[in-house]
Amino acid sequence: MGRPAAGSVTTATPERLLDAADAVFSQHGFRAARLEDIAAAAGIRRPSLLYHFPSKELLYNAVVRRTFQRLGAALTEAMLQPSSFSERFDAIIATYTRFLEEHPELARILVWELLDGQGPGRVVLLEQVVPLLDLCERFARIEGRREIRPRLPVRAAILQIASDLVLRTSAREFKTALWGDDDHARELARALFFPGPSNSGEQ
Repeated sequence: MGRPAAGSVTTATPERLLDAADAVFSQHGFRAARLEDIAAAAGIRRPSLLYHFPSKELLYNAVVRRTFQRLGAALTEAMLQPSSFSERFDAIIATYTRFLEEHPELARILVWELLDGQGPGRVVLLEQVVPLLDLCERFARIEGRREIRPRLPVRAAILQIASDLVLRTSAREFKTALWGDDDHARELARALFFPGPSNSGEQ
């Protein structure tokens, strides 16, 4: 395929294309999403999109990788705050919750991939999700070893919190009916991780 005219190539950047693809993939999933719709959302034509990303699969993988890289950076920043484990624990929950609220496409893409099981993002999710889980588990086991509940299955507890927030974010119009208006993520996380009265976080 020949290069599109120079003028059309410069009408959008890869970042703008990734932003547009975020929205289309999260709404339709990989299979039903159309490159024409992504190009239109970015304000360009399909040949210009293919100049930056030669296939839908490459574009999808780039979307998923970029989003998880941003999430990993945000969680790492929360973990490295110069504060107590309890305060950093709360910061991680708040960071993850806020990230999903600001990037609901991540939650929907996760649900699409988990339900599909054979989608093109499968390898990317394994490459991105597993290291994030490893990072959070190490943080809890090492930094919180004197504070978290004894014999807690840490990885399962992390997945419980993370999956609940993913489902809540993906629920759209059902969110309030199922979860209510309040955000209970911090309280649930503390109930899982911390023994006794310290669940409240108030000293």
